[in-house]
Amino acid sequence: MSRPALARWLSQTNDVTQTFLAAGRIPGLINLAGGLPDPSVWPVDALAGYAQSAVADHPGDSLAYSPIDGLPGLRDVIAARFSRGDLKLGRENVMVTTGGMQALDLVGKVLLDQGDAIAAQSPAYLGALDAWMPRGPAYRPMRLDTNDVDIAGCMAGAKFAYTVPNFSNPSGRLVEADQRQELVAAAHDTGCWLVEDDPYGALYYDGDPLPRLLDLSAKGQGDGPYDGPVIYLGTLSKELAPGMRIGWVIAAPEMIVALTTAKQGSDMFTSGICQRMAQSALEDGLPEQVLPQIIDLYRARRDALCAAMAEHLGDLYDWDVPKGGMFVWAVAKDPRLNTDALMTRGLDHGVCISPSSVFDPEGKDHRATRLNFTLNPPEKLAEGVRRLAEATRAELASL
Repeated sequence: MSRPALARWLSQTNDVTQTFLAAGRIPGLINLAGGLPDPSVWPVDALAGYAQSAVADHPGDSLAYSPIDGLPGLRDVIAARFSRGDLKLGRENVMVTTGGMQALDLVGKVLLDQGDAIAAQSPAYLGALDAWMPRGPAYRPMRLDTNDVDIAGCMAGAKFAYTVPNFSNPSGRLVEADQRQELVAAAHDTGCWLVEDDPYGALYYDGDPLPRLLDLSAKGQGDGPYDGPVIYLGTLSKELAPGMRIGWVIAAPEMIVALTTAKQGSDMFTSGICQRMAQSALEDGLPEQVLPQIIDLYRARRDALCAAMAEHLGDLYDWDVPKGGMFVWAVAKDPRLNTDALMTRGLDHGVCISPSSVFDPEGKDHRATRLNFTLNPPEKLAEGVRRLAEATRAELASL
């Protein structure tokens, strides 16, 4: 007996995420593909203490069903953490999510009907493209690395605009202050929601942090709780540990209500134990305590990766040294190079990379690759880059 066909959108997916997450289990393979933190920076002892205390001292919060929008205490702590200047946040501005990925999924659920338009910073985060794929959106790429992008034109009539202003995944690009102002102004002028995805905002290695779009949007708002167009997404995955699966949305109260309705039909609530752990960690300032170690480690690894690239890849790729984040975006000098094919050849050479096509909303870019520097120590980064150079030359020789 034949069974009903699977949903059509499944035929459009890619297996890149599964490939680089599984790469760690292949003996000898050097994984430059994922956006993975180094386990050595996880504050294991502190988190273990918070976990024990969560169950022993707060069993009601930890082990019972939780409010759909998150534990009130955690929402209050997040609101206080981000309130500053004209940005005034209350509990009604905050929803807790099961990691940043759930926040992306819920944004799509509440805003997208089939075929709706998204103005997306391009190249764009693969996870976001995957989250919204079932709704078949039409993308308007915003290439913020050019001076002639019409931001307001892209956003006019779109359901929302998607940006990663701080060290974008995959490009590592920092959106400069003038374009941040332009994005916020366009959101206010067009009425388009503006999603600010900020998993890397704490990872500045050079220079001072730029204002968040959320802060810029609140200027001159008045005394009430924030009611602007920015939907800010945050997470503890890069500041503490990804396995906690704690993220949050900060937005206008009406958006929080809509997202809460969508979350009810998703997972009902985020793990109470993890929420209590997160609340204690934020109250104690744990992210701020461990951040200097993270910055020192990742800055050194960024420098090691870029030094190895200069030695082995200078004649093959162009790239910029990122000021923060987790990634370097390398563009092949030879336009014939297809990094989809290079990913496969790289596995034969013992290195895993991410091809650019999966980050392109239109699927047309096959010439670049995203390289991660946070997971591996300097000697592994150097060897991975050497293997990538071998694989690239072998691929070009086969053309």
